[in-house]
Amino acid sequence: MTEDRKITYFSMEIGLDPRMPTYSGGLGILAADTIRSSADMAVPTVGITLLARKGYFHQRLDSNGQQGEQPENWNVSNFMQPLSNRISVVLEGRTVQVQSWKYRVSGISGYEVPVFFLDTDLKENSPYDRQLSHYLYGGDQRYRLCQEIILGIGGVRMLRSLGYHNISRFHMNEGHAAMLALELLTEEIEKTGSDSISAEHIDAVRAKCVFTTHTPVPAGQDKYPMDLVRQVLGKHKVLEIENEICCDPDVLNMTYLGLHLSHYINGVSREHGRVSSQMFGSYVVDSITNGVHAATWVSKPMASVLDRHLPSWRENNFSLRYALSLPGEEIWSAHMEAKRRLLDYIKQQTNTNMDLDVFTIGFARRATAYKRADLLFYDIERLKKIASKVGKFQLVFAGKAHPKDQEGKEIIKKIFQAKQLLQPGIKLAYLPNYNMEAAKILIPGVDLWLNTPAPPHEASGTSGMKAALNAVPSLSILDGWWIEGYVEGLTGWAIGERDFNRPLQPSDQENNDQNGAKDAQILYGKLESVILPMFYNEKKGYLGIMKGALALNGSFFNTQRMLEEYILKAYFL
Repeated sequence: MTEDRKITYFSMEIGLDPRMPTYSGGLGILAADTIRSSADMAVPTVGITLLARKGYFHQRLDSNGQQGEQPENWNVSNFMQPLSNRISVVLEGRTVQVQSWKYRVSGISGYEVPVFFLDTDLKENSPYDRQLSHYLYGGDQRYRLCQEIILGIGGVRMLRSLGYHNISRFHMNEGHAAMLALELLTEEIEKTGSDSISAEHIDAVRAKCVFTTHTPVPAGQDKYPMDLVRQVLGKHKVLEIENEICCDPDVLNMTYLGLHLSHYINGVSREHGRVSSQMFGSYVVDSITNGVHAATWVSKPMASVLDRHLPSWRENNFSLRYALSLPGEEIWSAHMEAKRRLLDYIKQQTNTNMDLDVFTIGFARRATAYKRADLLFYDIERLKKIASKVGKFQLVFAGKAHPKDQEGKEIIKKIFQAKQLLQPGIKLAYLPNYNMEAAKILIPGVDLWLNTPAPPHEASGTSGMKAALNAVPSLSILDGWWIEGYVEGLTGWAIGERDFNRPLQPSDQENNDQNGAKDAQILYGKLESVILPMFYNEKKGYLGIMKGALALNGSFFNTQRMLEEYILKAYFL
């Protein structure tokens, strides 16, 4: 089995099971969906990630929306098989032992993709080193750098220990995994018996590496002071070429490390590819737009409809384009079943009684400034007037703020304040501890999916893709995937306009009040003049848009199509 594997997929987080808190959000969900499609399509892949024994964190919210964080408690052995293989990495002169746990992902036809979770919680290691595989994105810069060395360098060593010697493509899902290229350089140097890094060594590594960036702004890149890198990494030969891999003096930028040592580089939407090409001017950046794993994210009621009318949709996601001809009453019935489940869940989680016949808007993203979860509440009085004069609506929000993101935490509190101000005419619920399980209930159950990022900060976004697979239209800012997915009045609605031929300007990176005010007014206008009147007065028209979202976007924005593009452009299988 090991001999036939040609591709390895490295990601700091992979969200394979709702009960395994080994992910924080979209990056880990995308990684898992990619692995699932690899298994479905029998792509000879093996996954590498870091174990998170205490997860990202469990979110608790008090009555004012103040977020508290607690470790996640779960038993690794309930889900994975421990392997006896051990490898080691050197951190600050200490030899750190690493073991792995094997998780199996089976595809539609039974083809299996193994995913190996790296773990340092071993009695041979010091207390500090044991907890390096405890917290996802936890600790300080030293902690994070150690984790990235374990993932990248340790991951390659673990693959070799397990017998994977025929890997021809090493796919880095973001810069967290870029250290793998250093281990590949070491292997090339040892092959030739050389004492230093040559251009031939670098070319050999580049030929094997694929780098996917998800970061549309420089602030999102992992950067480490070279003094810290030298201290933690020790006397590594890569330090000979630090002037080539450091885009800033005395700083190791993990994104640039991945860029410099890869033969194929891509952004995760067409617009993100354009933005990245401008940001990384000396590198050729292609684009492969993200997708989601259809069979994972379609609700059970909707899957039953598809099974009856499009029985091959799981094997052939492109067949979802025929959803335009599905019986409208069956689509609506499946949607209402999902909505009932959502309203029961809201009652259970927040003690909020919502109404089945009232238009329901959903928003669930990481709580951080650029995602602008509070944009809808720019004018509370306008919202109240729309609800009273045009049609009732209710709101469901969810999302975690990173423990160190104080601005994100304030946004959650602001939404809780809006909840009070909107009463009694508009009901609002904020679901705590948003995760895969909650997403599978929330997304299919709303009538409209809202997304309001500040352009060009949204690299792709995938929540709206999951909504489309459940015949839920989107109302979204034109950024990320929605630029490709929106057909006004057919798959959903756009908030505002964009000139995509205009070069990116420094001012485009700013999330200022003027842009927010403009976007909010357009949002209100779409709700007031188009969406709510159609939902309440032209049900057949709204149902047509639901089917359009499923047929046009569900059939394209999936990981089956995405993986086919990677095979053609990056893997060359």
